[in-house]
Amino acid sequence: MIVLTDKHFREQLFPFTHTRHAADIRIGILTIREKWEWLTGETVSIDETDHGLQIPANIIPTPDNFESILHAAGGHMVTGGALQVLGSAADIFLWNDTALRNDFKLITANRQSTPLSPTNKAIEPGNIFMEHGAVVEYSILNASTGPIYIGKNAVVMEGNMIRGPFSLGENSTLKMGSKIYGATTIGPNCVVGGEIKNSVLFGNSNKAHDGYLGDSVIGEWCNLGAGTCNSNVKNTGGPVRLYFGKGSEVVDAGNKAGLLMGDYSRAAINTSLNTGTVVGVCCNIFGEKMPAKFTENFTWGDERYIFDKAIIDIGNWKQMKGQQVSNEEVKMLRKLYDRDD
Repeated sequence: MIVLTDKHFREQLFPFTHTRHAADIRIGILTIREKWEWLTGETVSIDETDHGLQIPANIIPTPDNFESILHAAGGHMVTGGALQVLGSAADIFLWNDTALRNDFKLITANRQSTPLSPTNKAIEPGNIFMEHGAVVEYSILNASTGPIYIGKNAVVMEGNMIRGPFSLGENSTLKMGSKIYGATTIGPNCVVGGEIKNSVLFGNSNKAHDGYLGDSVIGEWCNLGAGTCNSNVKNTGGPVRLYFGKGSEVVDAGNKAGLLMGDYSRAAINTSLNTGTVVGVCCNIFGEKMPAKFTENFTWGDERYIFDKAIIDIGNWKQMKGQQVSNEEVKMLRKLYDRDD
């Protein structure tokens, strides 16, 4: 059995590992745990008390390197296959291009795509794969720059322009007239629109209106209000440094970095987010001034979110997608809330 572990680097991947195991981070089309299961055909555990090969969950497995990772976990010499290891949350968007291409090969190997409707204009259609139930009409899909994957029952409305690599997850919707640049991943059950470039939405989140999202990572159950935009380049053109809270190391993300937003967080309409902004878990971003470049967990404007109110609000958003807040979520969030007090 493969056992994925994350206890030694959880804080490095803030804010996303405050609400999930590192193995459940989405990069490319699949989560890290799903990649292992596709590659090995086995169920993968995240219970570190299980007996099996202990593998750090921040190592991204690929068809070229997964066997050497398994050999190393078994005490054997690593042979072949370059490794990518998530050292900070910024690496999710920095390495999404490679992950998308690897996952596309893995998922589509020896499979037949659902035919693309003739209403579309496709460049290199052989590099486009549509799952059963996917609908794409009257759009331009350019797969010469990278593969395009449209998940089961996903919908691409009319008038979209998409450049790969790109993935639209199961039951997600790309609204009319959107402009999508690779490398972008939209996880399952999302609604997105506007202009998006080199970004990852884990799942169950919305960026449904006009506005720019670039070089960013958005967790689950998030919402970006209409007109919300982020900067991804400093006016100086210099390196972007990410701050993850008291006691953490500042991370140099290169000269482009946008928004990192933890689960259950939201931004009001027309919110302008600065280059390299980090938002924690369960935050409500609003106000007259530009938000801070770092927002702690459970922040409501400039105040502390009242816990019971936060849970009610999460429940309201989950109801819109036909779901409810689970007891496990409440316990997890309560623990995080009390820890931050």
